[in-house]
Formats: sequence, C-alpha cells, structure tokens
Amino acid sequence: MTNLYLILSGMVMGLVAAVPIGPVNLICIRRSFAFGPVNGFASGLGAALGDGLFAAIMGFGLTWIAQMIEGYAQLIELIGGALMVWMGYKTFVSPPFPRNVNDMADKEGTNLFRAILSTFVLTVTNPVTLLSFGVMFAGLGGLVGGAGSFNDASLVVAGVVGGSAGWWLALTTVIGLFHTKIDERAMRIINRTCGVLVMVCGLAVLVRLALIYVAPGVLGMPLR
Repeated sequence: MTNLYLILSGMVMGLVAAVPIGPVNLICIRRSFAFGPVNGFASGLGAALGDGLFAAIMGFGLTWIAQMIEGYAQLIELIGGALMVWMGYKTFVSPPFPRNVNDMADKEGTNLFRAILSTFVLTVTNPVTLLSFGVMFAGLGGLVGGAGSFNDASLVVAGVVGGSAGWWLALTTVIGLFHTKIDERAMRIINRTCGVLVMVCGLAVLVRLALIYVAPGVLGMPLR
C-alpha cells in the first residue's frame, strides 16, 4: 500500500510539473499539429525525463547537485531564456508543412531524438522546476514520516516520469486527432502564435535577468 501511495504521489508531482501551460506545452502542441502525435509525444517525453532528473536529484538527496544548480541558476536561466527565444523564432518562421525531403521542417518532424533532446534541455534549464520539486518532496516526506529509502525515492521518481509522460501522451493524442484536418493557413497561424508566445517567455526570462544584473534592488534579489 505504501508503494502504491509513493507511485501515485510521484504521478501527481509529474502532473503538477507538466500541466501548466508554458513553452514546452506550446512546443509539443505545435509539433503535434505539424508532425503528428508521435513527434509531439516524443517532445513531451523529453520534458518528462527532465522532470524525472530533477525529481531524482531531490528524491535521492543529491544536495551537491542541487546546490551547484542553484549556484549557477542565473547562467542556466540565461541559457534557457536564449534557447526559448531561438526556438520561438524557428517556430515562427517555419513553413506550415515540409515542402520536400530535404526541408528542415521535415528533418524536425522525423528526428525523434532531436525532439526529445530539445525539450529535455529546455526543461533542465529552468531551475525553478528544481525548487518546485524540492517543495513537493519536502511535503511528501512530512506525510510519510520523514526521509524514505532508496527504493521509496525510486518509486516516486518513476511516478513523476510516468505522470508527466501520461499527460503528454493524452495531450498529444487528442491534438493528433486533428493533425490531418489542419490546412496550410491554420498551420501558419499555429506556428506564428506558438512562436511568438515562446519568444515572449524567453524574453521575459532575459529581461528579468537583466533587471537583476543592472538593478538588483528592483526585484529585491542580490547578485550572486
């Protein structure tokens, strides 16, 4: 019974991390429309693996890794923000559908490893996710009566990956039903809308970092 509770708790954590609309959701939605549910799910799986990595860091008590991430949080956020701006721009200028086998859009649609890697990197360059898992694990530890064993942590981490992946599977499957019904005009609107929103998210991160660097007092956060 305890094992089932730990797995379900991990699944809830995975859903909490995956469900809120953000750059990764937008990218997965756009890729599901453009290339089908398989590519969309592969993109979501990259995010699920990123969530699983953060969950493992907190669950297995790898505090030195957590401290290293926190120490380089601003640099990591800078990379993540720049990556979001670049991916948003590429999405914005992408053609509605691949024109030929040598089209970059076609390569994006068929290279599942690239789809997984891009969203994995986007997920792990958001240190806020690590902090959120720290809070969730602290709450879980209080509910189960303190620190658990290696096996307990493994079950929770597996639940996190499973819950997150389950969300992406459900989301991309539903969107994939409309994949063949999207015409060129609608796909162009989807590309440009998702591209602009992802770029805005990236620019928001970069502007926040600039404010911290130029005028740390504005946000009440000291320079590291």
